[in-house]
Amino acid sequence: MMSDSEDETASMETTRMYKDDLELSRMSLYLSSQDLINNSPGAVQHIRPESITFDSTPGDISVDFVLVSSSKAKAPVDIDGWNRRSAFEERIKEQGLLLEEDVVGGLTFIKVHAPVPVLRRYCEILKLRMPMKEYPMTEHIPEKGFDVMEKIKKIIGRIIRLFITIDPGPLTPTKYILTAEYSREKSYLFNEDDPEFFSAEVRTLVIDFILNRVSWGKDQADVNCVGIQCLLDAGVYRAAYPLHDGTHTTENSLRHQLYVEWAMMSKWIRRQPIDQIKEYLGVKYAFYFTWLGFYTHMLIPAAILGLIVFFYGIFTFPNNRFSSDICNATDVIMCPLCDRTCDYWELSNTCFYARLTYLFDNDLTVIFAFLMSIWATLFLELWKRYSATITHRWGLTGFTLEAEHPRPQYLARLYGTNHTKVNLVTGNIEPTVPLWKKIPATLFSISILLLLIMIAIAAVFGVVLYRMSVLASLSLTNQSDWMSTYSNIFIPTTAAIINLVCIQLLNFVYDKVAIYLTEMELLRTQTEFDESLTIKIYLFQFVNYYTSIIYIAFLKGKNVGYPAKYLRIFGLRQEECSPGGCLMELSIQLFIIMVGQQALNTVVEMIIPVGLNWFNSLSENTGRLDNQKSSSEEKDLAAAVKKPWIEDYKLLDWGPRGLFPEYLEMVMQYGFVTLFVTAFPLGPFFALLNNVFEMRLDAKKFLRYFRRPIPHRVPNIGVWYRVLDILGKLAVITNAFIIAFSSNYIPRMVYISLVSEDHTDKGFLNNTLAYFDTNDFEEGIAPHNSSFNVTYCRYKDYRNPPWSPQKYERPTMYYEILVARLTFIVIFQNIVSLVKVAVQWLIPDVPNVLSDRIKRESYLTTQMIIKNEAKKAAEVEHLDGMLHGVNSPQSL
Repeated sequence: MMSDSEDETASMETTRMYKDDLELSRMSLYLSSQDLINNSPGAVQHIRPESITFDSTPGDISVDFVLVSSSKAKAPVDIDGWNRRSAFEERIKEQGLLLEEDVVGGLTFIKVHAPVPVLRRYCEILKLRMPMKEYPMTEHIPEKGFDVMEKIKKIIGRIIRLFITIDPGPLTPTKYILTAEYSREKSYLFNEDDPEFFSAEVRTLVIDFILNRVSWGKDQADVNCVGIQCLLDAGVYRAAYPLHDGTHTTENSLRHQLYVEWAMMSKWIRRQPIDQIKEYLGVKYAFYFTWLGFYTHMLIPAAILGLIVFFYGIFTFPNNRFSSDICNATDVIMCPLCDRTCDYWELSNTCFYARLTYLFDNDLTVIFAFLMSIWATLFLELWKRYSATITHRWGLTGFTLEAEHPRPQYLARLYGTNHTKVNLVTGNIEPTVPLWKKIPATLFSISILLLLIMIAIAAVFGVVLYRMSVLASLSLTNQSDWMSTYSNIFIPTTAAIINLVCIQLLNFVYDKVAIYLTEMELLRTQTEFDESLTIKIYLFQFVNYYTSIIYIAFLKGKNVGYPAKYLRIFGLRQEECSPGGCLMELSIQLFIIMVGQQALNTVVEMIIPVGLNWFNSLSENTGRLDNQKSSSEEKDLAAAVKKPWIEDYKLLDWGPRGLFPEYLEMVMQYGFVTLFVTAFPLGPFFALLNNVFEMRLDAKKFLRYFRRPIPHRVPNIGVWYRVLDILGKLAVITNAFIIAFSSNYIPRMVYISLVSEDHTDKGFLNNTLAYFDTNDFEEGIAPHNSSFNVTYCRYKDYRNPPWSPQKYERPTMYYEILVARLTFIVIFQNIVSLVKVAVQWLIPDVPNVLSDRIKRESYLTTQMIIKNEAKKAAEVEHLDGMLHGVNSPQSL
């Protein structure tokens, strides 16, 4: 018999061997999962975990994910009898997931549960940052010494917060918890005993990762037969989604709390609970709402500035000499606006138009343009700082997409290829697209993009022809006084509405084409695919939305010639600007397209989800029974319809593009607010008004009408930041050119400085109008039946009068104004650029406090690891000493 000491030693030896076997088992599971990632989903060496009974009693095991298929027509069977659905479900079971079927009516709901061992393994594979235990040494971080600048910034910050602090409501920010990249070997760092340690977000991420990388083919090495998406496309499964946290009316659920305290329009003044949004919808969706909220708050000062410019125009327009001179110019006869059919007209007819123009083109316009250019830089710099803080708060510091796994569709398209390369980040051998295959696809994609861009430009040209034809048509009829007075408003307004309709139609067509083109490019990761698609669609929509605006701002009326020699295109006379300039027409175009687009999107975003949700509830009546069913079965099925996985099935699917339409809408709005804000100072105000509604309506839509999204991780807003940055740089150029060439500001300043004797703008209107001898018209151009008897008519241009020796030539004044315009552009751009550089230099991307905190947390985490590893080493050394002591000759 063994002694007590021998029995204890044997027990310890058995324990150590068991631990070694357990670690070997863990390592084999880890390596098999690495094979799953590095090679192909089908090539994995499946290791069946210990059998775990799935107890279907409600409440015992959570339902982390749901797959839906038809129970009447089972999954399609291949010609050779291979059942894809059965194979797929068996293989995800082999990865450790638990499945249970719930047949209701004509549908089968497969409830999926991820056990803790599977979650631990895949959290390590996915390198998720998980919450750490609370250690006393992490609770206190020493503060810096006295810093004058820091104190000043704190005081200024407190003063500002007195005016902009918003009630956070009952959903206050959650307590910050230190996180670290999960490792099973360092499990002592994490509080795994907490039942909420593996949150619903983590469970969904793990299951989604497995479902997208498990093979369902007969040959598990065939990457064409990989992932849930292929089965969804083939109709094997009808849906795959995580469950909502109860209904939006379920008391004490996070979904209900967010719906009541965040999504309701009555809560529009409250701050968004971004921590709870991140917990429920995931990081990707939380970043969208965080950015949207930040952008909306930054619009407040921009909207105030725009309103100041507008109201300044209202209060001072009676004193504006230029518009008053136009209204009083009853004796000034203007040259015809079209050939033959158009008659001479009185300048005073544009009185109303000139009054409206002054509301946007006044003395504050230049200051407003300068401040808005600085605002764009300030917005992006402050967002970078805020984004860095949020990224750290959500445990995403250091998260990178460089080691992102290849898309299953990418692997499927490259199945059987001999072209491979070593991934320099992961060290894995991956299939790659041969150059001879990639170049033609890229060139074809670019060619189609250019073709559709040309079509968009052609649509704008068609709208220009519409304006010209309407003007000619009105000249053929007996215009009433009303039409004569308001044609400058009526024609641009109807043209802008037609342009908006064309924009919507072209967007719909190109949206479908862009997805096909991006698939052809064979992009490796989902991030690369999304960014390529984003750039294509945004570039097209940039041209589609802004071409008509660019035409009016920079091309219309700039080089049309003069009545004796018009510069024609295809034999057609070009459009001319009003004597008051084209700025008002540009404002009308911006208002119709920007505000009309926002209103249309808001209506569509709310009506379509409600309508589709109602339709799904009718068409997917899972409780419908055959006549042979008994009354008890009817009651059971009627009760089953209330199950959460069935209720969520009736909701709308997100589709593969997720938040792309939401970001696109807001970034297009940002373009209107920055690129052309000089022509429409009320743009920021309308954007602010729209976003207040947009934020809450999007929240309501996501929580009530859509299924719960997959909580994909992202470190920021992605490619959209680069788009915003480019728009901010372009805004400086466009606003400088609008002021220089579309506004009367520069010619007026030159007139006051060089021409006016009393250095006022008295006589400025007469200076902008040239004289033309009606006898100098080209043959067949003069009005046929004129009601005016005039010798000279006026037109807007700087040219010598007909009695000058160099008649109709450019005077010195024209070149002085041109030099002044170009000088203004250079000075404006340089001043704004210098201020922007100063702002960027003064505002670091990462706050110093946050940078110090990240370093401190990294240091503390390292100290914890060293302390625990030293403790483990000491225990092993002590155990080895005991074992050597038992086996030594002296002990025997």
